[in-house]
Amino acid sequence: VQLQASGGGLVQAGDSVRLSCAASGETFANYIMGWFCQAPGKEREFVATFARTGLNTVYAKSVKGRFTISRNNARDRVYLQTNSLIPGDTAVYYCAARRSSVITSYYTAAPQYDYWGQGTLVTVSS
Repeated sequence: VQLQASGGGLVQAGDSVRLSCAASGETFANYIMGWFCQAPGKEREFVATFARTGLNTVYAKSVKGRFTISRNNARDRVYLQTNSLIPGDTAVYYCAARRSSVITSYYTAAPQYDYWGQGTLVTVSS
């Protein structure tokens, strides 16, 4: 599956951004999807994920209550709605996918994912 992330940009603290990830090449509904971020000089970190059905949603503590992950299987897209952004959210955001036959499974570690988008940069100014 090929992934294409978009929606990043330069925003001010307190703003919202909706990131989108378009998938192609395979049956999107067969894939667990996740979002990760990588700030300058830091390792890639988990942001959010959920199972193929959209159930079992999991968020990193730092974004819980501010970010929302969702998917539209009919449009082969996964979204990350980011609200109340802070400068610490500045990072390149990546979508990731892993094929799974289990409809309730999800993964929070980057090595567990097989496919990655190219990333979209979100810069939050104070």
